[in-house]
Amino acid sequence: MTVNNKAYRTIWEKESEAGTIQIIDQRQLPHQFIIEDISTVAQMAAAIRDMHLRGAPLIGAAAGYGMYLAVFSEGNNPADDYLQKMADQLLQTRPTAVNLSWAVHQQLEAIAKCTSPEARLATALKVARDITNSSVEKCFQIGQHGWPLIEKISAAKKGATVNILTHCNAGWLACVDHGTATAPIYAAHKKGIKVHVWVDETRPRNQGARLTAWELLQEGVPHTIITDNVGGHLMQHGEVDLVMVGSDRTTRCGDVANKIGTYLKALAAKDNGVPFYVALPSSTIDWDLRDGVREIPIEERHADEVKYIQGVHEDTIQKVLLTPADSPATNFGFDVTPARLVTGLITERGVCRADEAGILGLFPF
Repeated sequence: MTVNNKAYRTIWEKESEAGTIQIIDQRQLPHQFIIEDISTVAQMAAAIRDMHLRGAPLIGAAAGYGMYLAVFSEGNNPADDYLQKMADQLLQTRPTAVNLSWAVHQQLEAIAKCTSPEARLATALKVARDITNSSVEKCFQIGQHGWPLIEKISAAKKGATVNILTHCNAGWLACVDHGTATAPIYAAHKKGIKVHVWVDETRPRNQGARLTAWELLQEGVPHTIITDNVGGHLMQHGEVDLVMVGSDRTTRCGDVANKIGTYLKALAAKDNGVPFYVALPSSTIDWDLRDGVREIPIEERHADEVKYIQGVHEDTIQKVLLTPADSPATNFGFDVTPARLVTGLITERGVCRADEAGILGLFPF
């Protein structure tokens, strides 16, 4: 996508330095645009865990490149368990996003078939590239299948602006390009359909206010930042035509784990008759799980993310304490929206019902 009129992905190989991967450090946005070099598995694990990068599809691409870095650094005579240790280091970073484990196991299976160090390295790089490029194509296709939903509402409103509410950042920053929930919005905007996005701030890390708003601004998409609790009010007053969110893990039966607060938006949408769609690539589907509320692991992050907030003051990024210093805080990163609250799933193969039959209709075994 576009940053200051230049096209970027969120992760790429450094042209001048083999074995170095570059990312956009999202912790600094929207105030500073900083590119970070990553050359070790430990650095990639830290980048995933500490949210230099985030979003299920991007985490998958980062994990794929992390395994490439493991092979790049292993030398000609690695210990038998070296790669598994590197894999475990990556797997322990973020438990909810299924793309991470999916990408790591793709790499392990491919590398295990190689018989020489040269083949291992070439294979690991190819798999990392394939995971990354596949993510871009899937997100593009999500946009192509999703924008007609917006067009239909636009036609019903006789060309008036379609108001879309989204939560967290399911944009190109969360992926490699295009985004998931934003892909249909970008596609509709490029086709001249009038859209306006209500951007949930998404406490405690404010990915909506910091990241989604920033990238919509870069793309020239009309938007307004709102506090997390405004969505229900807007729906009651007819100011939301459609809700589109992303997913970090979706069960085979259509339950959706996404950023904390998504469940409450789904409840409000259901109560007000507002369509609630989830956009996701098939790599986010966990085929081993059926009951998302009971089976999806929910990451609990550090309490400081709740107690402190980060922003710019006098041209410097500063961290400020919001709460009583001695008050405890709990910080669940995700919640699960039951399939019964989801109008449909937007995937790279089309739109389907959020149930097992609907998903299998697009992705038969």
